Amino acid sequence: MVSAMSIAMLGVASFAVKAQAEASVMVGGAAMYPSKNIVENAVNSKDHTTLVAAVRAAGLVDALSGKGPFTVFAPTKEAVDKLPAGTVATLVKPENNAMLTRILIYHVVAGKMDESDLKKAIAEGNGKAMLTTLEGEKLIVEEKGGKLELIDAKGGKSIITIGDVNQSNGVIQVVDTVLMPK
Repeated sequence: MVSAMSIAMLGVASFAVKAQAEASVMVGGAAMYPSKNIVENAVNSKDHTTLVAAVRAAGLVDALSGKGPFTVFAPTKEAVDKLPAGTVATLVKPENNAMLTRILIYHVVAGKMDESDLKKAIAEGNGKAMLTTLEGEKLIVEEKGGKLELIDAKGGKSIITIGDVNQSNGVIQVVDTVLMPK
């Protein structure tokens, strides 16, 4: 005879095993769960509060919650803080929505590209991978000193600081600088 206590213990053990198996990477003090989508995970990261606010302001929550898959090069709050003073406040104004959207979707590539995919593309490109962002412009990826470096359309450089944060609809690659289209 199975007691209610035994059933409850099995349920707790099952939940603990599932949660442990899912806790892939910690970002901004929060576990990023592969069963959640990009937006569901990003809202929990203290490192991505500004990015999430910008995604909301641009009306991209539904798009980045969609099926995908997407590769998102997600700048941290510290990366956003490197921008000139007043940039974010200006970009989130309704009249600047088109520019904000362009910048945000410049950080997104269709398909799921983990670090091994990026390294393979770099090798196939003789040291450089050319990615086309959802914004339509190119983003260059190179390997420098064992790290993956992104070069944006304006020549700015960013490093992937936390790679392969798997999501249900793609992967997040955390970067240390905001990428800019032309």
